[in-house]
Order: sequence, then C-alpha cells, then structure tokens
Amino acid sequence: MKVRILLRIIPVVLVIASASFAQPKDEHKLVQFQMAIFVKGPKWKTTSAEDRGRVLQQHLASVLSLYESDKMAVAGPFGDDTNLIGIFVMRTTSAAEAKAWVDADPAVKAGLMVPEMHPWWSEDHFKKPNTPFKLEKVYFGFLKAGPNRKAGDASTPEIQQLQKAHIANIERLAGLKKLVVAGPFGDDGDLRGIFVFRVGSLKEAQELSATDPMIKIDRLRIELHPWYLPDGVLP
Repeated sequence: MKVRILLRIIPVVLVIASASFAQPKDEHKLVQFQMAIFVKGPKWKTTSAEDRGRVLQQHLASVLSLYESDKMAVAGPFGDDTNLIGIFVMRTTSAAEAKAWVDADPAVKAGLMVPEMHPWWSEDHFKKPNTPFKLEKVYFGFLKAGPNRKAGDASTPEIQQLQKAHIANIERLAGLKKLVVAGPFGDDGDLRGIFVFRVGSLKEAQELSATDPMIKIDRLRIELHPWYLPDGVLP
C-alpha cells in the first residue's frame, strides 16, 4: 500500500513546537476534525468479560456505521495495557456534533469508555476500510509540552532555528516513509499534536521520535502506543 505523508501539514506542524497555537491557513488545505481520546470508564473493571465483549461488539458495529456514513475519518484501539483505550477522529468542525456521536456509542453509554474531546487539524486523506475487514498495526504518538517549553520563547532565534530543524526532520521521516500522519491539536493545552509511524516495532518508533530536535531538548515529549486500525484507512 502506498505510504504518503501529509506533506502539506508540515509548515503547520511548526506550531506543535511553538508557545501558542496559531490557526492553520487555507493554503495548507488543512481541515478541522474532532478527536475523541477514550479512557477506561467507571464500569470497565466491574463489567464481566462476557458482557464487556458483547458491548464492544456493539461498539465495533457503531464504528463501522460511522465509517459508512463518512462521519468517521479514522478510529482504532491502542494495543498496550494502559488506561487509554483508543481514538476516534471524526469529520466535523462541531464539538457538540462529535460529542453527540461519541455519546451514542454503546461502550460510552454502558460506562466502559469515557471520551476526552479535542479539535485536531490535518489534511483529509483518510479512506474507508478495505474489505475484507482486517486490522493494521502502527504506532501512535501524543506530542506533549515538555518541561523546557517556556512561555514566549517561540520568538527567540534559538527556538526558531530549532523549529526549522524540527520541520526538516519531519520531512526526512516522510521521505523514509516512516511517518504517515502528523497534525496539531486546535486547543492550546498540554497535548500539542500527534505523530503516527508505520514501522516494525515500538523501539523503532522511539528511535525515530528521538531524532526530533524539539524532543532532544525536552521542549516536546512523545508518548507512544501501538495502535490498531482498519487496513486501508491510512494513506
């Protein structure tokens, strides 16, 4: 399958390393999505394995329905044993509309999952899942503000040079066909953006992440998770 990095977002990924979020410009052809980050809900541990499996089957049917209606751009579960469960990326600029779709999910209604909502920007190169349905394993990274991120330092010559190096490194990883998705969050919080790597191991994703100049100086930190999603959805 052809791997294409979302190259036009590269100038905007600069804001991931900036002190404040700047609104993306039309010439980059970004669109706004709504992202739901799911964590385990209050009923996760108290629900029997049998009942949980039944609800999660209903959850999968709901996800596939959102794909069919073109409301879902990409969704999938994390593959490690943490409090995080998975991600929805939904095609709407309306936080209220996205929250309504999420709240209608059987696993959310059953208290197995709780969503955290964020606006997120990217080019829309996501496709519907291939048939027959199968899962692809990639590595999802949350880019977070690091301890060496200081208010107002984005205008300093040192940080501006590091930003250029940050962009150049993203382009290098794109050329290696290792980084397949990147994009900034639209709210100015601790979560700055995401990287998605199509590589053979978590160690390789960690090693590639470590080449980022902003991660090297601890201005950004990355939290990586194995991520499973329908084959054919990612570029």
